[in-house]
Parts: sequence; C-alpha cells; structure tokens
Amino acid sequence: MTRFCSRATPNASFLDMDVLAAIRKLLDDNNVIYKCWTHKECSTSEEGAAIRGTEVMSGAKALVFRSNGKFAMLVIAGDKKVDMKMLKFVLKADSLSLATPEEALQVTHCTIGSIPPFGNLFGIPVYVDKSLYRNERINFNAGRHDTSIQMGIEDWERVVQPKIISVAQ
Repeated sequence: MTRFCSRATPNASFLDMDVLAAIRKLLDDNNVIYKCWTHKECSTSEEGAAIRGTEVMSGAKALVFRSNGKFAMLVIAGDKKVDMKMLKFVLKADSLSLATPEEALQVTHCTIGSIPPFGNLFGIPVYVDKSLYRNERINFNAGRHDTSIQMGIEDWERVVQPKIISVAQ
C-alpha cells in the first residue's frame, strides 16, 4: 500500500517539492509499493539510518559525478565508499570528479544529502554498485533532507534501469 508524504514544511523550497512530486509520480505510475514519510532533517547516510531506524547499508547513497564534461549518477550502499580509480576505469573516463554542490544542485535540483537515486528523472545515466543489492528494501532522502522513501530494490531497479557495476570499497 502506498503511503503519501506529508505536506511540505514552510521552509521547503519549490524545487525540492518538484523533485518529491516527480518521484512519487514515477513510483505511482509504475505501481510501486513504497513508504514515504517526513522526519527530522538529515544529510548523511549515518544520520538517515539513525532517524529512520534502519541499517546504514540499506541507504541508497546517490552521488553525482562529472566525467569528460558530462554528469552521471552512482548509487552505492550507505556503508560503502567509492573507489574512484575503479570508477574511472569502469567508466573508461579520461577525467572524473564528484560534482560540486552547485553542479549537483543545477543537475538534480537538490542539495547534497537530499539527492534521490533517480538519475533518470534528471536525464543522467545511473550506475549502481552491486553492494546495494545486499538489501531487499532501500531507503533514501527523497529530494528533501526531511523526507524519506523506502521501497524494494527490485522495484527501484525496474523503474531506474541502472547499469550494475562494482566500485565500492
């Protein structure tokens, strides 16, 4: 059963609400069962897990990268870090860096720590590290620091269609 998120808090920006609405529409249009709720603001995987009462490894951490002048998203389990050399090798990139906070905002309309794992909504390719598949259900901030979604990993994969890679350490 789908549970809808609460209405926006007074400090929520218009762009944040657009992203949240886009996620909900994408999930609803694809008949995905998910849980969505508001909570105290959080920005890190560890904070999110503590607030949600979930394991850090179930967090779907969405990172935006710039490679050869283009942007891409990597989704990795919240308890893992990215091996940048391996990611550069896997992507066959001449250059690779994390997007700056300003670039991430421009590409995703979200601030760092609230970026959801739906690069397809932003028109950028999505890669997922195989470490995320240790979970049957994943959790993530949904375009806002005070709103989370929990959903099945198989539903997420079906809706996003990421390329599965191995770059976690």
